[in-house]
Amino acid sequence: MTIEQVTGETPPSTPSPTAATTTKAAPLGSSVIPIVNKLQDIFAQLGSQSSIALPQVAVVGSQSSGKSSVLEALVGRDFLPRGNDICTRRPLVLQLVQTKRRSNGGSDDEWGEFRHLPEHTRIYDFSEIRREIEAETNRLVGENKGVADKQIRLTIYSPNVLDITLVDLPGITKVPVGDQPSDIEARIRTMILSYIKSDTCLILAVTPANTDLANSDALQIASNADPDGRRTIGVITKLDIMDKGTDARNLLLGNVVPLRLGYVGVVNRCQEDILLNRTIKEALIAEEKFFRSRPAYHGLTDRLGIPQLAKKLNQILVQHIKVLLPDLKSRISNALVATAKEHQSYGEITESRAGQGALLLNFLSKYCEAYSSLLEGKSEEMSTSELSGGARIHYIFQSIFVKSLEEVDPCEDLTDDDIRTAIQNATGPRSALFVPDVPFEVLVRRQISRLLDPSLQCARFIFDELIKISHRCMMNELQRFPVLRKRMDEVIGDFLREGLEPSEAMIGDIIDMEMDYINTSHPNFIGGTKAVEVAMQQVKSSRIPHPVARPKDTVEPDRTSSSASQVKSRTFLSRQANGIVADQGVVSADAEKAAPAANASDTRWGIPSIFRGGDTRAVTKDNLLNKQFSETVEDMSHNLSMIYLKEPPAVLRPSETHSEQEAVEIQITKLLLKSYYDIVRKNIEDSVPKAIMHFLVNHTKRELHNVFIKKLYRENLFEEMLQEPEEIAGKRKRTQETLHVLQQAYRTLDELPLEADSVSAGMSKHQELLTSSKYSTSSSHSASPSTTRRSRRAGDQHQNGYGF
Repeated sequence: MTIEQVTGETPPSTPSPTAATTTKAAPLGSSVIPIVNKLQDIFAQLGSQSSIALPQVAVVGSQSSGKSSVLEALVGRDFLPRGNDICTRRPLVLQLVQTKRRSNGGSDDEWGEFRHLPEHTRIYDFSEIRREIEAETNRLVGENKGVADKQIRLTIYSPNVLDITLVDLPGITKVPVGDQPSDIEARIRTMILSYIKSDTCLILAVTPANTDLANSDALQIASNADPDGRRTIGVITKLDIMDKGTDARNLLLGNVVPLRLGYVGVVNRCQEDILLNRTIKEALIAEEKFFRSRPAYHGLTDRLGIPQLAKKLNQILVQHIKVLLPDLKSRISNALVATAKEHQSYGEITESRAGQGALLLNFLSKYCEAYSSLLEGKSEEMSTSELSGGARIHYIFQSIFVKSLEEVDPCEDLTDDDIRTAIQNATGPRSALFVPDVPFEVLVRRQISRLLDPSLQCARFIFDELIKISHRCMMNELQRFPVLRKRMDEVIGDFLREGLEPSEAMIGDIIDMEMDYINTSHPNFIGGTKAVEVAMQQVKSSRIPHPVARPKDTVEPDRTSSSASQVKSRTFLSRQANGIVADQGVVSADAEKAAPAANASDTRWGIPSIFRGGDTRAVTKDNLLNKQFSETVEDMSHNLSMIYLKEPPAVLRPSETHSEQEAVEIQITKLLLKSYYDIVRKNIEDSVPKAIMHFLVNHTKRELHNVFIKKLYRENLFEEMLQEPEEIAGKRKRTQETLHVLQQAYRTLDELPLEADSVSAGMSKHQELLTSSKYSTSSSHSASPSTTRRSRRAGDQHQNGYGF
């Protein structure tokens, strides 16, 4: 949105060089100050809502310091409330506008206008202006010395003034009187600071000469807002009532409290002059005589008198405005665009059914477009500080869901005893010769079932993100229709929940399919042979060898170790009836010699048979037992009794120690579990996001507009859903007023040429006029003696000039 679109104007055409040279440059002071005055009137319509600080001059000082007398002297008329107590109780914005003197020179050359009165209500009687100020003050704060910060705006038109805008602020008081609160001093200081803290405000600090300048309230509060003293002009009043033998020369020269913009000394009318109705003109003549009669003030012409103060204020204000105007125009331009955008967001009021239907359809279409744009990352309001929209969905899939699954160990909740118990349970009443398949399938199904919960949780996370995205769509536009916003949230919430159900069902089916068929033929599955080989290596590497000393009559080491290794490789899966693998150690030579020939066929190279073939030691042991049994059978026959077995416990667990064979079996089962779990995990990581995207995300994006039309685009619902709250209507009205004011201000600034040549030409012309005007000064160091004498003679011809 451009400024031309907001203001409804076309860019000005570039003037031709001929026109530029023939156009006479107006004095800058006669153009910028009226424009700023006009801007102040324009922004006064907004009151405290205005955020644009305009150049102005604020008059500050303690109570009865002579502020009102200075302002009246600048105007040349009595028009301000006077008295011994606090007189200025509300800020008075005083705009002085210089007009051309009429030929008849009548009293209708000067008048005042108040902003709170009907437009163009002119008041020619300045006593009536005073009464209106008092009445307007009493209307707001009462008649008993109350103070308020609401402005009174007064414009005075006169040929006897220079273009200046001043703000007369209440005087700083110490002790509350009348209806004033106990913290009246703090309140007045806060009010004053609210004006002078802005860099656009010049400060006119008024201090009476009969007080210590170092303790001046005006300079103290001015230094708080302007520490460098770049915006402060000092005014020393009541120079005529200083103690005899004293003067204010050092004060005016800045030797006591220096200020960059310097000081100006003035002589006020005393209360006797006011009671005797002595005019401002007579007071200015008396002021001139006073300075002429005081040698201490000779050579300070540019620092003395109301005329010099008026000229100094005009010059400084013009320069101040010239510096601030470019930035002021930029701020007004930015505020204009922002306000126009805000006003556009509130839309226009539509009452017809056709208009309401079109408006509703437009809202629904724009909402769906914004929703899709956020999902696809094409939104114009893309954040640069955090992930949003579809990027958050991708983050949930890859950085939360996938990463969480990859960090899971399928055997983390399975101990070796759990696996050993599962293997023994799978054998039933028999002892298995090989590792059974059932424990592997039972355990792997249990691990696969653990993937269901995180998969469903992932779908819920995506559902929540889609709800958040729907809330971010068209937040500003839908603020004016809260009922419509609520209905749309309900519709899209129900629609997303409908899409969540098939997503969760599909995820459950995916997990069930993985559990129903354990595909051990998968090319990435480790397989039994490889698992056995790896398990043997792991168990072997985990054992710590213990060397054993052999007697001399043992068999040859090479033969023994070779035969043992062959048996181990052939029978690593064999199991004894009691769950313990038969001894596969080396048989001693003595035992082989003592073994009967009948047992030689059952000892296969010194390795016991998996069918429990006996060795020499077993035969010897059996013979010994038979002998003992035959010896005692006769004794037992005389003392026979019943044999009782111990009842098995309620819970049976395997023994705490397990054999090497069991360690191999446990390791094989773990390898098979991990291998197949990795296959299933990768399938789940790929299938679950696809199911969520298909049934939930993309389905919502495709069908949302149709659902909105079906649920909301009904003629009987138009009026209810497009009903605005009073707050939105009030905001539209306020932004419309602000937009109108800013458009006026922008057009007003266009009346002032800001080109460098125009400004410099205007300033040079202004300086020439000042040199030859009634406010000329003889203290300019750059002026020649003849010029100085001419300016002095010109100043002597006017009643307000001092050319000593």
